[in-house]
Amino acid sequence: MRIVKRLEIIVSSREMPKILTKLDEVGVSGYSVIHDVTGRGHHGTVSDDSDFAATTLSNVYILSFCASDKVKPVLEQVNPLLNKFGGVCYLSEVMEVRSAEGIATL
Repeated sequence: MRIVKRLEIIVSSREMPKILTKLDEVGVSGYSVIHDVTGRGHHGTVSDDSDFAATTLSNVYILSFCASDKVKPVLEQVNPLLNKFGGVCYLSEVMEVRSAEGIATL
């Protein structure tokens, strides 16, 4: 078991490739992407009411975990994109458990 950082990024699907490239550049190679994320935020509601919106205006949710030393480089690369194109990034600390043996030591 070890403590890692959890990155949650919600951005427009058009900006997803830029964000993933930045994650790769700083050495965060593992991530999951959930497409067609809907919800409500500071700028209103994002819905999937039309086929057009679902393909070009939809949001994606990027979930990634990284070592603490990767956080500063990630934020330095991702924040300018979020400021320019919109989106949010959440950072939290979590424990990585890779096996049932790790659970027994809790």
